[in-house]
Amino acid sequence: MAVEIFKEKYRSQVREVVLGATKEEGGTRAKTVKVGGQTALPFLHFEGENPNRPVVAMEVWDIVPEEWPANLKGYFEDVYDDAAAWAKKCVEEYGADLIAVRFKGADPDGKDASAEDCVATLKKVLEAVDVPLIVYGCGKTEKDSKVISALAEAAAGENLLLGVAEQENYKIVASAAMAHKHSVIAQSPIDINIAKQLNILIAEMSTPLLDRIIIDPTVAALGYGLEYSYSIMERARFGALQGDRMLAMPCIANVGQEVWVKKEAHISEEEMPEWGGQVERSLAWEAATAMALLQSGIDILVMRHPEAVKKIKSHVDELMQDNS
Repeated sequence: MAVEIFKEKYRSQVREVVLGATKEEGGTRAKTVKVGGQTALPFLHFEGENPNRPVVAMEVWDIVPEEWPANLKGYFEDVYDDAAAWAKKCVEEYGADLIAVRFKGADPDGKDASAEDCVATLKKVLEAVDVPLIVYGCGKTEKDSKVISALAEAAAGENLLLGVAEQENYKIVASAAMAHKHSVIAQSPIDINIAKQLNILIAEMSTPLLDRIIIDPTVAALGYGLEYSYSIMERARFGALQGDRMLAMPCIANVGQEVWVKKEAHISEEEMPEWGGQVERSLAWEAATAMALLQSGIDILVMRHPEAVKKIKSHVDELMQDNS
């Protein structure tokens, strides 16, 4: 006897957001990347549409990442003092769908690179690769406001994904996006109500920006609150599918950043032999975190380890197979 599978029906969908701009669209990218558009929960193809596959952005810094462990830096040691060459390697050798440039050199407590220095680096990366770019500041709100505004102006028309708009600086980042035709990462501290409120505030500045917002709900790594991050993402996705316009945006997760600062990715087997080999452990930690977040509805994964990226892209291939 045939068994009928119960199918949930939703009345709405996640917005589609396009990143990057081709020459015909005012930019210089060879192609754009489209995310979102789902009418069902992740990968439940029998219940609705999952038209756009999740994508992977690989992280590139404007300075040498001294704190990265040797087994991670080894993949980039020939290029990590040159952001453009680093980005090119990520695209051509490791298959990155996007490049996420993190301007750590702008940190006032570190190199304190100027906005002009950051612009020069961005232009070199734009010339080196033809995929869409995500740009992050150094994490210090006052300096980032200056840097992001300068980057947005210098790359006008490229439809960068500007990171990040928070409650403290969303007006500056959103204004830069409106003026120079970019998209925005709206970041909130693992709180669905703050995430929704931030999107409302940005929409009040410009309704068309609703179609250019990517939500960063701030995720946690495996073993450090991943399940709570998952629950927030799940609630956001249910809200989107049930008609909440202020939660109906694709989502991004900084997987690499969260994973590689944790002791499980750093401590050697000599220090903790019961944990097993550090090389295999750290790779698995990033891949496992990313795999879980895919099931929660994340559309863009920002990652670091090339082998973890390879595993995730293969996993996405399997998940995107029709199961209707």
